[in-house]
Amino acid sequence: QVQLVESGGGLVQPGGSLRLSCAASGRTFSSYDVGWFRQAPGKEREFVAAITWSGENTYYADSMWGRFTISRDDAKNTVYLQMNSLKPEDTSVYYCNQWPSMIWAWGQGTPVTVSS
Repeated sequence: QVQLVESGGGLVQPGGSLRLSCAASGRTFSSYDVGWFRQAPGKEREFVAAITWSGENTYYADSMWGRFTISRDDAKNTVYLQMNSLKPEDTSVYYCNQWPSMIWAWGQGTPVTVSS
């Protein structure tokens, strides 16, 4: 089983940037497609971005295009989410998981707050 630990969240002003990390342990996830998801209070979890196992293809939710970049470093068993031009509506708890089926147990997530 894969254990996921997300980190890198925090408080940032609108227009700022953050880089989130998703570290996996228990099993290498180099052969898996991995995605980032987020869930704001009172809302359903939503898709943010995904990267294929090879790293050759990436996918983004419409509102993230041009602002977020997903990448992976399989040597470190880690997937990243670079978030630029952050908006207050990006405030949420961010999670990673296998994509698209989300077969792994969810980690604790990393909270992101975008506020002035």
